[in-house]
Amino acid sequence: MNPLDLVKLTPLMELTRGRPEVVVGLIDGSVLKQHPELVSATIREVAGNLSGQCVQAISTACVHGTFVAGILVGTRNSLAPAICSNCTLLVRPIFAETTLGSEQMPSATPSDLAAAIIESIDAGARILNMSVAIAQPSSQGERELQEALDYAISRGVIAVVASGNQGTLGSSAITRHPWVIPVVACDLQGRLVSYSNLGSSIGRRGLSAPGDQITSLGTDEKTLTLGGTSVAVPFVTGAIALLWSEFPTATAAEIQLAVTQGNGSRRTTVVPPLLDAWAAYQIMAKSRA
Repeated sequence: MNPLDLVKLTPLMELTRGRPEVVVGLIDGSVLKQHPELVSATIREVAGNLSGQCVQAISTACVHGTFVAGILVGTRNSLAPAICSNCTLLVRPIFAETTLGSEQMPSATPSDLAAAIIESIDAGARILNMSVAIAQPSSQGERELQEALDYAISRGVIAVVASGNQGTLGSSAITRHPWVIPVVACDLQGRLVSYSNLGSSIGRRGLSAPGDQITSLGTDEKTLTLGGTSVAVPFVTGAIALLWSEFPTATAAEIQLAVTQGNGSRRTTVVPPLLDAWAAYQIMAKSRA
C-alpha cells in the first residue's frame, strides 16, 4: 500500500499543500538544498555550530536530513512523499557530517538536543521533527532537555520524536515527556516493525506511522529507500503541518489531541495506534464548525 494512503494523508494533501507560515523545525542532519526536488521549497537555517547546507553529500548526516526533508517539503508528484511542500522548513543540524555509512538514526547528547529545541522555537518553528537518538545521557543533560520541552509547551510548539530502533521496552528522557508525540514504525500493511522501541508512555501518547520501505530523496539525485522510526516521524509531523495550514487559529493542544486521539479508543497497550490524518481533520472541522 502507498504509505500516504495507509495513514489517510492523501485526502488531506488534496485539500492543501500547506502554508509558508507553518514552520517545521527539522532537528536532524544538514539538507542538500540544491536537490532538484527541494529547490522550490522554502528552507531556512538556524545558525548553530553546524552548517545547514551539506558539505559532504555522502555523509550519513546529509543523507538522513535530505531524506526526511523530501518526505516533508519535496516537490509534489515527485517520488518523495512531499506531504507539506508549501510549508517552511527550518533546518537545525544536530549531527556533524563526519560519519559515513548506512547508520539509520544518528544520535546527539541531551544538552545538544535541548539547545537545538530552544533555538528552533526562538527562530519560529511551530512543529519540531526530531529523528534523533539520545547519546551519553546525564542527569544534567536530561534536566536541560526537560526544560527545553517545557519551553515548547509554553510556546505552543508540538514536538514529534522517534521512539528509537533498539527493539526495547521502556522510555527515554524524551519519549516520556508528557508533551511529546513518540512515533513507532509500521510496515506498509500497518503492522508494527519489530525494532521499534515501545513503552507505556509511547503507547499512551504516541502514534504508529509508515517506517518500512519508504522512498524519498537521496543526495545523488536518485531516490533512496530506508526504514526506521526516524523515517516514520515526518509522516506525523507532515499531518500536523497540514492540519495547522487548514486550521491556522487552532491551538497546539487542539491539533495534538485531534492527531493522537483520532480513533477515539482508550490507550491500554504499549503499541500506539496508527496515524489517521483524515480522522484528525474531521475532528478539527467539527470542532471549528
